[in-house]
Amino acid sequence: MSSPSPQVSKGNILIVDDTPANLELLNTILTRAGYDVCVAVDGTTGLEGARYGKPDLILLDIMMPGMNGYDVCRHLKKDDTTRDIPVIFISALDDALDKVRAFTVGGTDYIAKPFQFKEVLARVQNQLTIRDLQQQLRDRNARLQQEIRDRTVAEAEVRQLNEQLEQRVAQRTAELESANRKLEREILERKRAQEQLMYMALHDSLTGLPNRVLLMEQLDKALELAKTSADYKFAVLFIDCDRFKVVNDSLGHLAGDRLLSLISHRLELCLRPVDTLFRLGGDEFTILLDNIDSLDDAIATAETIQEQLTSPFHVDGHEVFIGASIGIVLGTAEYERSEHILRDADAAMYCAKDLGKGRYRVFDTGMHVRAVNFLQLETDLRRALEREEFCVHYQPIIDLRNGKIAGFEALVRWLHPERGLVSPVRFIPAAEETGLIVPIGAWVLQQACSQLHQWHQQFPHARHLTIAVNISVKQFAQTDLLRQIDSILEETGLNGKFLKLEITESTIVGNYQAAKAVLEELRNRRIQLSIDDFGTGYSSLSHLHRLPVDMLKIDRSFVDPIDDDSDEREIVQAIVTLAHSLNMQVIAEGVETAVHVAQLRNLGCEFGQGYYFSKPLDCEGCTETIASDPQW
Repeated sequence: MSSPSPQVSKGNILIVDDTPANLELLNTILTRAGYDVCVAVDGTTGLEGARYGKPDLILLDIMMPGMNGYDVCRHLKKDDTTRDIPVIFISALDDALDKVRAFTVGGTDYIAKPFQFKEVLARVQNQLTIRDLQQQLRDRNARLQQEIRDRTVAEAEVRQLNEQLEQRVAQRTAELESANRKLEREILERKRAQEQLMYMALHDSLTGLPNRVLLMEQLDKALELAKTSADYKFAVLFIDCDRFKVVNDSLGHLAGDRLLSLISHRLELCLRPVDTLFRLGGDEFTILLDNIDSLDDAIATAETIQEQLTSPFHVDGHEVFIGASIGIVLGTAEYERSEHILRDADAAMYCAKDLGKGRYRVFDTGMHVRAVNFLQLETDLRRALEREEFCVHYQPIIDLRNGKIAGFEALVRWLHPERGLVSPVRFIPAAEETGLIVPIGAWVLQQACSQLHQWHQQFPHARHLTIAVNISVKQFAQTDLLRQIDSILEETGLNGKFLKLEITESTIVGNYQAAKAVLEELRNRRIQLSIDDFGTGYSSLSHLHRLPVDMLKIDRSFVDPIDDDSDEREIVQAIVTLAHSLNMQVIAEGVETAVHVAQLRNLGCEFGQGYYFSKPLDCEGCTETIASDPQW
C-alpha cells in the first residue's frame, strides 16, 4: 500500500505575539488549515524571523514589551528584503485611531481580539491572494512600461501637432469668446441674487444636494403622478451612514463634513439621470428613484450603494470605512401624504440598522405596527416599575468539582397584567435603549441581595452560597454606582464577599482606565467580579490580566458543540487555561447534557449552570431546592 502524499503547504506564516495562549491558538488554527507556521515572542525576534525566514505573511501583535507592533512594521517596511511581506495586525485595540495607525505604518489588514478562527483564515487567505495578484500586476506593468516607452516618441509628435492646432483655434476664437463673456456677465449678474436665494432655500449648504424641502415637493409630484397613472412607479431609499459618529468624534467636525461630501459623490455614482439624491441633515440621505419598473430596481440600487461604500474613504490622511443602513419603500397610490412615505422609509431603515447595520430592508406594514408596539412597550415598562410588576428568578450555579450548589444567578422577569410573563428577550433591549435598565437593574440587585441574606439566615448549610447579578453597560457608567451598591449591602445586611457582579466585555472596551478604577473599588469591598459571555466580545487580553477579575463566564455558543470533537472544545480549553494562568476561575453557561458536564470537568472548568441542573426558579422553588441540598 502506497503512503499518502504529503500535504502541500498553502504558505509560510510568521506569528509575532508575546501571549503564549494566542500563539498556541493561532498556530493550531493555521497549521490545521495547511499553513507552515513560525512563531516569535517579541518584536526583535520577529524581525530576524522575517529577514531570514522570508515568510509569505506576518500576523503581528501590537501591544508587546520592548518593541511594539507599530515599530516592528515600520522596520519591516524600511527593509528591502521584507518590504513586500503583507502584515496583518492582531490586537485587542479596536478603536478607529488604532486601526488607522496600523494601516498608516504599512499594515494590510487588522483583526480584533478575541479573534474568530474563521475570520483569521479568511483574512490570511485574502492577503496571500492579494500578494500573488500584486506580483502578477508588477510583471504585467513591467511589460506595459516597455510598450509605453516604444510609443512615447510617436505620441510626442502627435501631441506637438495637436498643441499647435489648439493654439491656432484658441487665438481665432478668443475675440468672439471675450464678447460673449461680457454679454453673459451682464445677464448673470441680474439673475444671481434671485438664483442664490432660491438655491439656498432648496439645497444643502455642505454638499449642494437638494434638501428636505425640495424632497417633499418632488414626493408630492411623484405621488400625484402615481394616482393618475397606473403604470407609474417610484421608490424612496432612506440612507443612514453607519459609524459616521465615530469618525466625526474621532477626527473632528471639519473632517466629518469632508467625509459627508465624499459620501454624497459616491452615492450619486449609483443613480440614473432621472433619480435624485437628497441630504436630510446629519449623516442621513434620501434617494427618489423615479419611474422604476418594479421593487427589484430599488433593491438593486440599494445593493449597488452598499457595494460602492465598501471601499475606504481618504480624509485628511486617514483611511476611513463607512457602511450604510438603507430603508426602502415603494411609492404607490395608496399613500395619501408624502410625509407618510418618508416615515415608512425611515422605519425600514431602523429595522435594517437593528439587524446589525450594513443592510437594507423593504418596508412592510408590520414595521409600523412594531414601532407603535415599541412605544407602547416603553410606556408599559415605565408603569411596571411603578406598579412593581417585576420579579426575580434564580438559576443554580453548580460546583462541578463536587456537584453541589455554589450559588445562584439572579434573572429579572416581568409579569405583565395583560400579556402574562414577558420574555427578557423582548423587554431588556427596550429597557437598555430607553435607559430604564438602570432603575430595573438597581431593583434586581436589591432584591437578590435581600433574598440571599434570608437564605443564609434560614439554612445554616447554605451560608456559603453566592448571588450573581448582571450589571449593564449603562448601570456601570453611573457615577453613583458604588454608592448604590454600598447602600444596598448595608440595607440588606449581606456581606459583600457573597455578591458576584457580572459585566460584559463591552463594558470595559473604550474606557479601560475608568472601568479599572471602578473594578478596583469593588474588589476593595470584597465583591467578586465576573466577565460574562467571555469570547463573544472584544476584550483586550493585554488588559485582562491587569483587571481585578475573579471569573470568566464562557458563552453557551462555545459550550453547546463540545459534545463533538470540535474546535469549540479547544477554544474552551484555551479559555480555561488562560483563566487559570491569570488566577481566575471559569463558569460555563448553557450546560444541558451529561456529556457537557463530563467534558467541562475534564477541561478543568470549575462551575456550570444550565437546564441540565435546573431552569431558573422562582423564590419558592429555590427555597425548596436549597432545603433538599441536591448533588449532581
